Amino acid sequence: MIERVLEPEVMDDPKESLQYDEMDHLQVNQKFVDDMQKFAPVEGRILDVGTGTARIPILLCEAVEDCRVMACDLAVTMLDIARRNIASAGLERRIQLYHGDAKSLDCQDDECDWVISNSLMHHLPDPASAIVHMIRVLRPGGKLFIRDLLRPETNEEIERLVQLYASEEPLENQQLLRQSLAAALSLDEVRSLAVDVGFSEDTVQATSDRHWTWAAVKATL
Repeated sequence: MIERVLEPEVMDDPKESLQYDEMDHLQVNQKFVDDMQKFAPVEGRILDVGTGTARIPILLCEAVEDCRVMACDLAVTMLDIARRNIASAGLERRIQLYHGDAKSLDCQDDECDWVISNSLMHHLPDPASAIVHMIRVLRPGGKLFIRDLLRPETNEEIERLVQLYASEEPLENQQLLRQSLAAALSLDEVRSLAVDVGFSEDTVQATSDRHWTWAAVKATL
């Protein structure tokens, strides 16, 4: 297994944020929303941690009528683009943007029916610091749904995945994927995090050749 190589925690450069938003993530984002709905009925108050430009909250609100999303990100430039995307979709009343740090969420305990996150964990030097807060704000019986990239075993496998999924993208976008794969967690690392906060390691599964998913229900008292 190659060593984890961290990338910047916050992508807050206007050009990079726009470049990220223009990448074709629709298929991956739609699968995230579809898999949430397969896991459990989606309703109530949802917190999306590391929302980026809010593409997943938009798809989610388009698919599910009975939900509200608080979309959180630390990058101001991402939230600026998210605001435009939400307005374009006509969802300003259902998606609330929140400038905040995943490692110190300004939410009440047991406040959310769902806590979700996509492609945030590989940005964090210490993902456990965010996970503790995500579980704290989730109500008993609430749903945790986190997905991110899997770190490949070898550099050769990273290159194979870059060519498979980003060969049609500009070189800058290919490099972003390359760096993200190198910064990702392994399946064993994520399962260890789950066990540390009281969940079964079986709640974390590899769900594609480049993703893991942690889908769990917070225990009731």
